[in-house]
Amino acid sequence: METTHKYRVLIGKPGLDGHDRGAKFIARALRDAGFEVVYTGIRRSPEEIAAAAIQEDVDAVGLSSLSGAHIRLFPAVVEALRKAGAQDIPVLGGGVIPEEDIVTLKAAGIVEIFTPGTPIDKIISAYREACEKKSSV
Repeated sequence: METTHKYRVLIGKPGLDGHDRGAKFIARALRDAGFEVVYTGIRRSPEEIAAAAIQEDVDAVGLSSLSGAHIRLFPAVVEALRKAGAQDIPVLGGGVIPEEDIVTLKAAGIVEIFTPGTPIDKIISAYREACEKKSSV
């Protein structure tokens, strides 16, 4: 399922969460689907992730959290992008996120949230759709 346009995506791990297996899995899956992927590594601040997204000129940002800090850190990345004038970069997130937090995160500007067991095709489609919307603006 190759994408025709080579979208560029940044995958980031905000906060102190050191578990990056899921983030690396998503990065590889997106790469295999034809995306260019930049991975920031673990333990990045929201401001570092936003700065990297702007510097790398990405079409979307993907965040991963297994630490429970998603409710604070994901919106902080959206805010850091807004403060830097890059509010047009969509942010998607995933990890161990309780169902009741998904509504709050979406209200804070996260385009889509993925939890364990989400089919990889659905994740890739959501990234492609987010990138397409950004490039059509």
